[in-house]
Amino acid sequence: MAVKTTGTITVQGERLSISNPDRVLWPEAGITKLRYLEKLAELAPHLIRHCEGRYLTVIRYPNGIHGKSFYQKNAPEPLPPFVRTAEQNGIRYVVLDSLPTLIWLGNLACLEFHASFDRIGEPLRPTEWVIDLDPSREEEPRIMEAAWLAGELLRSLGIASVPKTSGATGVQIVVPVEPDLTFDELRAIGRFVGEYLVSRHPKLFTIERLKKNRGDLIYFDYLQHYAGKTLSAPYTPRARPAASVSTPLTWDEVRADVRPADFNLHTIGPRLARLGDLLELAPKQNLRPIFEFIRGRQG
Repeated sequence: MAVKTTGTITVQGERLSISNPDRVLWPEAGITKLRYLEKLAELAPHLIRHCEGRYLTVIRYPNGIHGKSFYQKNAPEPLPPFVRTAEQNGIRYVVLDSLPTLIWLGNLACLEFHASFDRIGEPLRPTEWVIDLDPSREEEPRIMEAAWLAGELLRSLGIASVPKTSGATGVQIVVPVEPDLTFDELRAIGRFVGEYLVSRHPKLFTIERLKKNRGDLIYFDYLQHYAGKTLSAPYTPRARPAASVSTPLTWDEVRADVRPADFNLHTIGPRLARLGDLLELAPKQNLRPIFEFIRGRQG
């Protein structure tokens, strides 16, 4: 019979209980819960920045990545007094806005953090536009090629963007934007870009929504970016054997065909110390001229 152990730590003045600190969460990567909490503290300034002010969904793996898991939207009970929440559609979401809240979630074996596209109190106008490149195959050697081609097209339109690994198999392209266009207006731009890429590279891209009809094509998902939907937050760990982390990349790295698994809980700390948060450094884009151009063509 396994012996349960519990300890306590103080984080920014809040006393937290830590259960089973020696439990192995990522066996292949050799990461125990205690080591995970240390890594979360390292990621905290960046992960919190991209989650605060949004509705948070977590995926919990009480017995590690190979055990049973479940999504959790409603705030877990009992709720410590320092944890803030926000309600939407009858769901009471955790607001991830502090290190004690992050460590509390980590102790509950929340291994993945998925943030809403819409911000709390602002359901219509997002502060970023996101394209999700979703492979149809578990192993997709062309994913960085696809990301590069999409990025090149955006550059040709005068749009600066930041690619990031999903932490799993896909790549997202993030465009920080002025909060001007609605989700629907950004979807119109996404459809324009996606249809153009499909027409130019029909053996690589598809905008087919049904996975069974995609074959081995990479899905250019412009529809996921919408109020009420979520995406793996920048710097969230993922429940993958490599303990991969959703990581913003440079376009030079994309062109060099990097492997998403190389960006993981073991490597992310030194990378952030060297490069900082590439998303935070990206300038906000004004996409209204692009939208008006597309609307004019369609009109």
